[in-house]
This record gives sequence, C-alpha cells and structure tokens, in this order.
Amino acid sequence: MEFPDAALRDALAADPGRPLITQYDDRTGERVELSVATVDNWVSKTANLLQETGVEPGASAAVLLPAHWQTAVVLLGCWRAGVEVGYSAVPGQAVPADAEPRVVFTAADRAAEAVALGADFGAEEIWALSLAPMAMPLREVPPGVVDYATEVRIQGDRFAPWAPVGAAGPGLHDARARAAELGLESGGRLLVETDEKVQPSVVDWLLAPLVVGGGLVLLRHPDPTRVDHVAETERVTARLG
Repeated sequence: MEFPDAALRDALAADPGRPLITQYDDRTGERVELSVATVDNWVSKTANLLQETGVEPGASAAVLLPAHWQTAVVLLGCWRAGVEVGYSAVPGQAVPADAEPRVVFTAADRAAEAVALGADFGAEEIWALSLAPMAMPLREVPPGVVDYATEVRIQGDRFAPWAPVGAAGPGLHDARARAAELGLESGGRLLVETDEKVQPSVVDWLLAPLVVGGGLVLLRHPDPTRVDHVAETERVTARLG
C-alpha cells in the first residue's frame, strides 16, 4: 500500500523544482509558491521537530488547522516521522476520540481549544501557527503554546530517524479514486477554493494532487471575480467544488 511520504519522495525524485503548492489569499494579497524540494525541506524540519521533542513513531498528533500550505507540511511532517494524525479543519469539529495526541498543532486563533484538548489527553507540546504570509512567527504567543515557526526553522533540512519509522498516514487508494472523480490526471493541477466556512477534506486538497504527481493551487478567501483568472494563469486542469 502506498502512503503519503512515499508519494512525496517519488515527486522529489522525479522533479524537485516542480511547483507542488501554489497558494493565493485574496484577503491578504499573498501569493506563495513552493517547489517539491521546498515542501520536502519543511516536511523534514517538522519531522525533526517531532523527533527532538521525543515524539516516537506510532504516537499521535492533533492538527487543528485549515487547508493551508503550512498545514500540508505539518501533516506530511507528522507522517514522515511515523506519527498518526487526528485532523480537525474547523472549530468545533472533533478530533477522533481514539487519537490520544502526544502533541497538538493549532492555528493561533484556536489556541484555547488546543490547550483544552492537550489538557484532556496530557499532550506534551502545543505548537501554534500564525498562518501569516512567509510563515512569519506569531506576533503574540498565546498562553500555553509554543510558536511553531520559531521552533521549526532551526531544525535540520534532512530527516534521519533515530528509530525505525513505519508507514504512517492514510493509504492513498482513496486519493487516487478521488483524483479520478475530479478529472485530475497525472501531472495535473487542482484548484481548490477555501475559507473558514468551507474546508475540503485532506484527501481532496492535499493527497489527490500529490498521489498523481500533480500540483495544488489553493485559493483562500477567494474573490469570485478572480477565480477564472487564477485558474488560467496557473494552468489549472481540474477544480474542486
């Protein structure tokens, strides 16, 4: 069975310079593009952060984050480190009860929710992400959390596990099926529109383009008058929704 980290490593071997994630935010005017190599670098840093914190393969993390390029590297970093994920894209959406997270990754505006979750399960670390342009650190660190951006930047660019790491994350059979449903072919580019009220599944926005060797164009807080222009500019071949 194929797993997310193997798909990312295949993409890295095939063409490290190819754009993997292109993100727009029509609320902030941000546009960021990350190559396969850049995503892989962030993923390794995240995996190293988990390892150096003592999170062992087979443990669990809770991820309270929306669809975002930083969420992508957090999820993929967890899976590279052999850490399973309980994922909650929107406030009030429960992490699976059997997750028992050792660590929590959260958007800064959900810090109180994350701290409460961490207390319920005895999580040892809670990392908050600003989701600001250029992955800037938090301007103010909420009580009970640690700034992910500050901690992850000092980690190594390559991940060398201290102990055997088994395959982690969802198998990609469903992602391949979903890509076919969306008409996303090998090497294609998927446009995904998202805001706080509409959050796609991780299979749709992250795993489907990854498993077919394609790319993601993530349009946050979309201006409806710009969507077609972005699709044409970015050579989108399929759309979600």
